[in-house]
Amino acid sequence: EVQLAESGGGLVQAGGSLTLSCAASGFTSDDYAIAWFRQAPGKEREGVSCISTSEGITDLAEAMKGRFTISSDNAKNTVYLQMNSLKLEDTAVYYCAAAPVCGMVAAWYAWWGQGTQVTVSS
Repeated sequence: EVQLAESGGGLVQAGGSLTLSCAASGFTSDDYAIAWFRQAPGKEREGVSCISTSEGITDLAEAMKGRFTISSDNAKNTVYLQMNSLKLEDTAVYYCAAAPVCGMVAAWYAWWGQGTQVTVSS
């Protein structure tokens, strides 16, 4: 059974940094993609970033370029989202999800974590 567990969320001041972690387990191969999505209250879920764990291919939403970085530690089956220069509008629940290929389309992802809250204060 595939399981994803996010951690690292919390309260941070604007301009600060947080690193989210997504620990994955239950995969029968090491060829899959992990993505981060987020959902703010009253808004639709949006793609943040994704990474193909075997090829290292990454994608990042335009609004996060220059501020967020995705990486993976395959030995630990963990994907990280380093978030710098956080803004008030980054406040959301952040979810990690798994799919065969990297992309920002939520419908591609069959497995989801429970989410971790990120709150950016002024």
